[in-house]
Amino acid sequence: MNRITLVATGALLSFAACQSTGTNNHQLVQLQAQTYLDGYNKQFQDLIYKDNLAQWTLNTRIVKGDTVSQQLADAADKVLAEYTGSKANIDSAQKYLQLKEQLTPLQIRQFEVILFNAGNNPATAGDIVTRRISATNKQLSALYGFKFTLDGKPVTTGRIDEILESSNNLQERRKAWTASKEVGKTLKNGLDSLQFLRNASVTPLGYKDFFDYNAREYGMSEDEMIKLTRQFVTEIWPLYRELHTWARYTLAERYKQPVPDYIPADWLPNRWGQDWSSLVDVKGLSIDSILKVHGAEWMAHQSEDFYKSLGFDALPPVFWEKSSLYPVPADSPFTKNNHASAWHMDLDKDVRSLESITPTTDYWSTVLHEFGHIYYYMSYSRPEIPVILRGGANRGFHEAFGTMMGLASLQKPFLENLNLIPKNTTTNDTLKLLKEALSYVVSLPWSSGVMTEFEYNLYAKKLPKDQYNQAWWKLVKQFQGIVPPTERGEEYCDAATKTHINDDPAQYYDYSIASVLVFQFHAYIADNILHQDPHATNYWGNKAVGDFLKKVMSPGASIDWRQQLKDDLHTDMSAKPMVAYFSVLMDYLKKANAGKKYSLPAQPVFD
Repeated sequence: MNRITLVATGALLSFAACQSTGTNNHQLVQLQAQTYLDGYNKQFQDLIYKDNLAQWTLNTRIVKGDTVSQQLADAADKVLAEYTGSKANIDSAQKYLQLKEQLTPLQIRQFEVILFNAGNNPATAGDIVTRRISATNKQLSALYGFKFTLDGKPVTTGRIDEILESSNNLQERRKAWTASKEVGKTLKNGLDSLQFLRNASVTPLGYKDFFDYNAREYGMSEDEMIKLTRQFVTEIWPLYRELHTWARYTLAERYKQPVPDYIPADWLPNRWGQDWSSLVDVKGLSIDSILKVHGAEWMAHQSEDFYKSLGFDALPPVFWEKSSLYPVPADSPFTKNNHASAWHMDLDKDVRSLESITPTTDYWSTVLHEFGHIYYYMSYSRPEIPVILRGGANRGFHEAFGTMMGLASLQKPFLENLNLIPKNTTTNDTLKLLKEALSYVVSLPWSSGVMTEFEYNLYAKKLPKDQYNQAWWKLVKQFQGIVPPTERGEEYCDAATKTHINDDPAQYYDYSIASVLVFQFHAYIADNILHQDPHATNYWGNKAVGDFLKKVMSPGASIDWRQQLKDDLHTDMSAKPMVAYFSVLMDYLKKANAGKKYSLPAQPVFD
């Protein structure tokens, strides 16, 4: 039926294009266009729901040796890909965009998204798309079905992370870090296949490569995206350099070792060195003990209460009925994707979250982050926003609002308001800023640098398989100032141990864009709505904050993100507000590091 509709629409379009221009003709074209768009949106929503349901099962119940879930996911992916990439949809979108002066701005935006959706699954790519879908789901199963071991015994990734965060035994740390990288060996061949298949899927519609394709969703070329992410690194580099120097000396003292020029990867509290915040313990702000009393379920419901206090609606019943919020027991017959995520199943009311909530301070902000995604989904899931425009203003916006709530949730007035810490708690504010910087600032050379540059090389530069690990560690040293604890040959694929390389590829700069936007939006809220110190805010119960967030969230992807920034914040995207937020810390670190050796250059080096 869809094929017949498209043929009829094409005939009408040809007729309309031959008519003289005028108001009536514009109305006719718009009417025809809307008929087509209504049909596309309805079919797309039905197929994306079926696809998400299959992916939900694949991600929440992974049984070693079971191929049924992957087959069902493959089939659903294929049907969706065939629809979005069909020649009929591509032809119709291209023809309507040739008449864009006769369409409404909302219609033009939908046709642009339809064409973008087709770019990853064009029918002209033949069986490449089907092979890519199968290879992606196979890679996902291999990653999350992997059984990690430590000293020959099964170990969870949570336990590995616990060792890296808390142990001062270098031998134990090295074993744990090494164990976390073993999965990469099983993923290298799959990544090599995906490199080819992802590129081959997008080139038929004129994209240079898979990295270029993903950048185009921002309205940018791959070169413009690289320029932007390098700008971020440059803007925060002087502060990162101070943090790196501080960390080298602090860690050497902790482990009673000589101060290294570059930080051994197993010295850091995170498997990829992307977050160093647990190096600092801010007395009075750790809420681990009280969260253990309250428990994981309390954390989830308290997060909902927070958003309700801002004026948002309660979460729909389906969220609580269908979400997978808590860890799978170690002896469970199945595993699940342990990367926290939010899901907009039907692009309407079915919203879910996949998490493994544990009662820790870190997970407290993670829960609020994921719920931020959920409330963003709910904000633009309204009749005025077409289904295919129900997304963030850009992908980074989605991450930004969740991350901003995570930042706000750990500020002292917020915690005092919830009685998670005593009133008038005395804290070392400089140390608190240091802890925040070891999370937010440290993440930028990782996200804008290592991950983005690796995937740029992987897809745009066609990085050979036998250079994956060498290229990875060159970037890690260059941008993070981190080196492997032992030689890492090409039998390893340490890049692929990061989930996004496998199943959310060529988009990791979303996180760096989000980190930058966090401080831009937070500074605006603190200065213009709360009239509070941006380092000590309390969003809880402030309806004006909620009204501002609804205003920013509710358009979804129906307007250009650049214009939205200018309208709402009166600025372009920049990491300068982040640098300003940490200006007091910068002064402190310069004094603390005086006389110490700096091993990172004064300015970042880009190849």
